[in-house]
Amino acid sequence: MNRRELLKLITAATGTAMIGGTAVLAGCSTGNREEKPLTYTFSDEDVRVLDEVAETILPRTDTPGAKDAEVGAFMKVFVTDCYTPQEQALFHSGLPQLEASAQERYGQGFMALTAEQRTEFIRDLDREAKAAVAAGGPIHYFTLFKQLTLFGFFTSKVGGTDVLRYVAIPGRYDGCMPYEEGDPAWATT
Repeated sequence: MNRRELLKLITAATGTAMIGGTAVLAGCSTGNREEKPLTYTFSDEDVRVLDEVAETILPRTDTPGAKDAEVGAFMKVFVTDCYTPQEQALFHSGLPQLEASAQERYGQGFMALTAEQRTEFIRDLDREAKAAVAAGGPIHYFTLFKQLTLFGFFTSKVGGTDVLRYVAIPGRYDGCMPYEEGDPAWATT
């Protein structure tokens, strides 16, 4: 699976083009940090929350989950290095919104929810985000969380080798590969 195919998959899964997708195709800017002071920073707690949100989206089953791929740490780097200041602001505003929504609905923060409550909550946020896109509204913060979860996981070593079929150096073109339903997709670099 190449980057363009992954971006198409993420677009289909979230209902909108990947935010920061041009940075993926062109390469992220990692210029001198002194020239561009960071407006937003991530705490260790933020990364833990992002890991748990990602793990709720892609939980460990008989294959690794998002926490195994350290998706929270990936999000921290990607948002800092590849998002525009406006995209960073939207992403960072999502963390307190996530906590406030969980508090309003369950009377406790996201990290205190049970696995079942987290799953229900994340599904509701996903429906809310898709409805916002369908109505032509602004991008919902959860769309960013979900996009980076999928992108971070399937481009990680864990996602690319343990979940997808991986051939480090493809040897030949085979236009008629045998495929059985349930076979994982291929990943190459």
